[in-house]
Amino acid sequence: MGKRSLDICIIDDEIVVCKRLQQYFTKLKHQVETFVDGASAIARIDEKEFDVVVSDIRMDNIDGMEVLQHVLDKGVRTKVILITGYATIEIAREAQAKGAFDFISKPFKPQDLQEVVDRAAKELPQGTDA
Repeated sequence: MGKRSLDICIIDDEIVVCKRLQQYFTKLKHQVETFVDGASAIARIDEKEFDVVVSDIRMDNIDGMEVLQHVLDKGVRTKVILITGYATIEIAREAQAKGAFDFISKPFKPQDLQEVVDRAAKELPQGTDA
């Protein structure tokens, strides 16, 4: 069974992180949109339902926890994976208590994130576009 293509939204205020992850996941045949701030990402999330949202926690204005809350408030099936360079057990617990699918600390390899994305994909309802 081949893996299906996912719609992935990546939000990180470090453009290099966005570019690296976009290249990596695009090579795996996923559709990827990147945003360097939470506000523009949320505007897009309102327009389109992504399979997976990967968001940095620490960003100016709107942070990853607010992005997570916004996705959950929409009540969509989207899985949210939070990433941060400031990983603590408290943040990880808070993220998962609030409904994040998972949490990954920087620095990480794209393959590490891919494993989490693959796990998230398994929990998505299977659409007819598989």
